[in-house]
Amino acid sequence: MVPSHPLYVPESDEVVWEGRFPIQRVRFRYRRFDGSLSGLLTWELWRRGRAVVILPYDPWTHRIALIEQFRLPCLAAGEDPISRECPAGLLEADEDPVECAMREVEEEAGLAPDKVKFIGQFMLQQGGSDEKLSFYAARVRLPEPGDGATLGLESEHEETRVTIVDADEAFAMLARNEIRNATTALCLLWLQLHGARLRQEWTA
Repeated sequence: MVPSHPLYVPESDEVVWEGRFPIQRVRFRYRRFDGSLSGLLTWELWRRGRAVVILPYDPWTHRIALIEQFRLPCLAAGEDPISRECPAGLLEADEDPVECAMREVEEEAGLAPDKVKFIGQFMLQQGGSDEKLSFYAARVRLPEPGDGATLGLESEHEETRVTIVDADEAFAMLARNEIRNATTALCLLWLQLHGARLRQEWTA
């Protein structure tokens, strides 16, 4: 259910899809800035819950690790279906976000961070989903580029491929609009702003 709030005046609330991510149809009014009630609205609310996004960063070589994987929504939007992005995942019930971040980096990128730093917490689909993401940078020692071996959970039919990129080149890719997903863009913008301090802190 949607939490009660002085600005929120519900009329009806029903679950119309009970799949992996439930969808609620909510009919409601909200209080405008002048205190009056809005007209009746009907919204479909996609309940995805909490998630994490992790930027694996090697401060000794100033490189990052991204993953590539097939994304159906990218294809539906007319984008390249192979998305280059940061490791990410949904939290299990009552799971600590840092523990989830460590697990996802290992599962999707085969890396074992020894430090993490909180970047921030953001909503990326505030017009339609309750998903709230905690962003982290993770300190890792990255290997030299390998043979493109794939990872991911077989039980989820997940396949990921790691790509290691110089951080400055990643910033240039972002400037050229070659990074096409908001989670990775946010991580790279944060690293571009805080990278020098982070590198000093993590290599001292």
